[in-house]
Amino acid sequence: MIMYRLLWESRTNCKKCIEEERSLSRLTLIKENQSQVTVESLSKDLERRIVANPTGACPVDMTSSFIKMCLAQSCGKCVPCRVGLNQLARLFDDVLNNKADEKTLTLIQSTAESIYLSADCAVGYGAAEIALKCLEGCRDDFLVHIREGHCSCNSNEPVSCVNMCPAHVDIPGYIALVHEERYADAIRLIRKDNPLPSVCAYVCEHPCENHCKRNLVDAAINIRGLKKMAVDHAGEVPVPKCAASTGKKVAVIGGGPGGLSAAYFLSLMGHKVTIYEQRKKLGGMLRYGIPNYRLPRTMLDAEIKQILSTGIEVRTEISIGQDVSMDEIVKQYDACFVAIGAHIDKKLGIEGEDAKSGVISAVSMLRGIGDDIYPDFKGKEIVVVGGGNVAMDVARSSIRLGASKVSIVYRRRKADMTALHEEIESAEAEGCDILELMAPVKVEVDADGNAVGLWVQPQMISNVVNGRPAPKKANKEMILLHSDVIIVAIGQGITTEYFEETGIPVKRGTFAAQDTGKITTSEGIFAGGDCVTGPATVIRAIAAGKVAAANIDEYLGFHHVITTDIDIPRATHDDKLPCGRAEVPMRDAFDRKDDFDPVEKGYSCEEACHESGRCLRCDNFGFGSFRGGRQSRW
Repeated sequence: MIMYRLLWESRTNCKKCIEEERSLSRLTLIKENQSQVTVESLSKDLERRIVANPTGACPVDMTSSFIKMCLAQSCGKCVPCRVGLNQLARLFDDVLNNKADEKTLTLIQSTAESIYLSADCAVGYGAAEIALKCLEGCRDDFLVHIREGHCSCNSNEPVSCVNMCPAHVDIPGYIALVHEERYADAIRLIRKDNPLPSVCAYVCEHPCENHCKRNLVDAAINIRGLKKMAVDHAGEVPVPKCAASTGKKVAVIGGGPGGLSAAYFLSLMGHKVTIYEQRKKLGGMLRYGIPNYRLPRTMLDAEIKQILSTGIEVRTEISIGQDVSMDEIVKQYDACFVAIGAHIDKKLGIEGEDAKSGVISAVSMLRGIGDDIYPDFKGKEIVVVGGGNVAMDVARSSIRLGASKVSIVYRRRKADMTALHEEIESAEAEGCDILELMAPVKVEVDADGNAVGLWVQPQMISNVVNGRPAPKKANKEMILLHSDVIIVAIGQGITTEYFEETGIPVKRGTFAAQDTGKITTSEGIFAGGDCVTGPATVIRAIAAGKVAAANIDEYLGFHHVITTDIDIPRATHDDKLPCGRAEVPMRDAFDRKDDFDPVEKGYSCEEACHESGRCLRCDNFGFGSFRGGRQSRW
């Protein structure tokens, strides 16, 4: 007992000594405790869950959850945050629990506005801003909850990757086929919705990965990489047999991805299709806008050959309005699909841009390369203006053409560039310099009228406008960038003048078509792709062709069904443990920058098996199973 008392007194005295020592210390290091470590881990889990959020989620329920999360973050100091957010959360609960009326919406708005105007910090006014955005943009969803007692959201495409793909390709299906090394079947399944699987295997911007539920575990599936695996190992896969001839004729104006897609499906349906193409070869921007190192010409030519094998007639080097009129097209054909793409370059609008030489457009340069006409840039200094994929394409092409220096000038930050992240990384790896926050002011011209440099004005970042921080002029001197060639890559436009004269409505530089592709002012004329949306992605153009084909078929009085009989492997119940995402291997930058050979190598069988095995098979589990999993026909 005495020994126990001595030990207790010793321990007590020790604690007192430590506390006295701390009280005498001026500063102490804050040690990370287990609770904080856990919270940080939970925050990362929450971030992944938000990334994987399905597009069909209820916006009212989601916003309610955000507000409650903000309330949990509140320090409780100010009344608008401590009391106001709690009241706002209750009002949202009333809407969700069918206890609200339309007056509740007015109360939500006034409460959120009060919090926004009076809260001390972003925890409060940021939450209020979220509530106001939801109320303004999703008012109909609130009203359905109030009047009918349920959510109006009902996703017809429950599988996130399928829903995010503009062409609605059966992605879980072909990933499962790749996993079993049934590559030809994977191509057949893809072709049900997308007749250009090889093209998309190389250059698709893979929006399907944006909401991949694998993000809940670790990272999105490398969907494009697995498609490339199927393309590289499938061999030649014959196209399906065409339906019996309908006797109907359809003209497709434009041989790019949208036109090829529409022509393929219309031909499968039994219609006689003729493609009118202005250039020497089919492909559109696939050939005249994407270099061979990204999209091999042999692959493109083989894919086009497969599409034409359905019996499509082609007339190249034909300009509508010059070689043949729209009136002639309308008289000769039962329907017409216009998919002319965006092939007109945009100007900088600065002094000296019209120099005698030394200033070219990215569109004209890539068009020449598409016809195997390569400019001589050996030993020259090249300045590229722009921050999109086209700018990266001409910059990387310039390196391959022997340029001694390539500088990419962009008026915003590198983080704000619209080019794919991997394209920006590749450009830098191959030797391109990115000069961010530099706005072109004028072109320096010598006595003979030739461009010799580009004056740029340094910028600084400013307020956020339309979701991106806007640049503004910095208080710094202009800089002269010496150059032999300036390449302008700031966007493309559409040739609309002639078509507008024939009665096709134009709005803001693009054709005004319905979401069905129909031109309401012209009987039997449809339009889609870049000429309707403005410059967009390959897969969006393919989707526009698919939609137009279905609706042209209906317009002609038919209802052909596109389907496939591929047997999809059954999903397993194996545990999906966290593991790394397999990236597609690439050739070394030092070697690849000297030629136009493809830069990507592709997966090995082992890598493809690993990556395809990561798929959670949303078509068979959860909401996907509840909604039937997949669409086998359209």
